[in-house]
Amino acid sequence: MSALPQNGRLVIVGGGLAAAKAVEAARGCTFEGNTVLVTAEAHLPYERPPLSKEYLRGEAEFSAQVVHDDAWYEGRFVDVRRGVRAARIDRDTRQLVLESGEELAYDALVLATGSVPRLPATPSADAAGVHVLRSKEDADALRGALKEGARLVVVGGGWIGLEAAASARALGAEVTVVLRGQEPLARVLGPELGRFYADLQAEHGVRLLRGERVEEVLSENGAATGVLLGSGERLPADLVLFGIGADPATELAREAGLELGDGVLVNELFQTSDPAIYAVGDIANYPHPRHGRIRVEHWDAALHQPATAVAAILGAPEPYDHEPYFYSDQYDVGMEYVGHVPDPAGTRLVIRGDLAARAFVALWLSEQDALLASMNVNVWDVVDEVLPLIRSGVKLCPKRLADPSIPWAETTADQEIPPAPPD
Repeated sequence: MSALPQNGRLVIVGGGLAAAKAVEAARGCTFEGNTVLVTAEAHLPYERPPLSKEYLRGEAEFSAQVVHDDAWYEGRFVDVRRGVRAARIDRDTRQLVLESGEELAYDALVLATGSVPRLPATPSADAAGVHVLRSKEDADALRGALKEGARLVVVGGGWIGLEAAASARALGAEVTVVLRGQEPLARVLGPELGRFYADLQAEHGVRLLRGERVEEVLSENGAATGVLLGSGERLPADLVLFGIGADPATELAREAGLELGDGVLVNELFQTSDPAIYAVGDIANYPHPRHGRIRVEHWDAALHQPATAVAAILGAPEPYDHEPYFYSDQYDVGMEYVGHVPDPAGTRLVIRGDLAARAFVALWLSEQDALLASMNVNVWDVVDEVLPLIRSGVKLCPKRLADPSIPWAETTADQEIPPAPPD
């Protein structure tokens, strides 16, 4: 695709951070054409991480999550269509067809449609009191029901479920987490660090049921009353929160015939199989120069990917080279994770610091002892130190890496500790 003409039209579909950042990138450049933002939600684009944390606990106003207010969009002549659903894409005529039947012509189209939370095919999964957590409305509904003493069952041991469990405990709810595996977060962090987060939850009064599955949501008069587990145990509950992951919202892309594969397949500029259409954020499956083809559902991806896509649209292509990053807060434990590990079972885990004191850095090394990812827990100013090690792919010395007294720059294998002399 050639550069978007100055009098062209850029249409962006989405209601999260990625959509807002795509608009920001376009209006922050020399592009003088028409920019249209289409979002099915009633709100201006907003950030989602607080929905399971401070917003759910009632500690922050929703306005703090809104990326830009009305005045910002108006001042940049952005045509914002709120509460409007995109129905389909006509690639032949380059038209985005809205649910109302209106057709929006585009010269370039950016899809930032995010993810859709999964709900199991479980009887009564649609009963009142059954929740997911993806939108403001989801958080409002859950927050309104989380009264002191309310019984909440969280199904799933991922980040959203654990953050929501922590918030629910802060609000005085009784919380049980149902895990399919033996430890939460084990697929991402491995069993040792999964146990770390399991212990953290347990110490704050959360009951964890391991190796279980929910067979049915129990209900009475259309309202959830508990869950039936595979073991036959019945857990009473006033609320059930399913945190079993999310799927990329690829319906528009699929019906348009774009190439898919765990999301929308894009190149290093986030360009899809149609040169006039780009995809960013949760739906984008892109080639990373160090990690291969990946798709990440992180706040940080939504923050940075749109600038690369819009620059390419405007004729200034620069391949994306950003390391995946995310963060989480549970109780008094905060963490930052940078890098990418598709399967921690195939890596070597090094702990730098004190796991018991909950102040450490976890580091995942490849078979060649190159750093793939790090997670700093209650230890800060680490990301900028480890990024050069991840990007370089240099072989590291695990012993030096585990010693907090040794500077990060001095942890490479060429500075390996010599073996002790024989007695």
